[in-house]
Amino acid sequence: MNKLHVKTGDTVVILSGKSRGSKGKVLEVSPKEGKVIVEGCNMVTKHVKPRRMGEQGGIVKAEGALYACKVQVVCPHCNKPTRVGHKLYEDGTKGRVCKKCGESL
Repeated sequence: MNKLHVKTGDTVVILSGKSRGSKGKVLEVSPKEGKVIVEGCNMVTKHVKPRRMGEQGGIVKAEGALYACKVQVVCPHCNKPTRVGHKLYEDGTKGRVCKKCGESL
């Protein structure tokens, strides 16, 4: 299984593509594919068929998946895009830290 530097609920900034520079919250992470879905970014149109009697079909806008290497975590303390570091604390727990300011994510 592949490990990713982002988790569900992280605020990220998109580094490349048509949604470049936009910030959003990670809704879903797929480590097997190495992809993430970011809220309000990389919008795609889906054609939806009505499934039940009386249900409305049509074209729906939804967030598309993008590769995790194209997003970078935004530190909540210094509010800058940063790489994620790992730190081992005295009590034996491991945590993620900001590489720029050193605060825990």
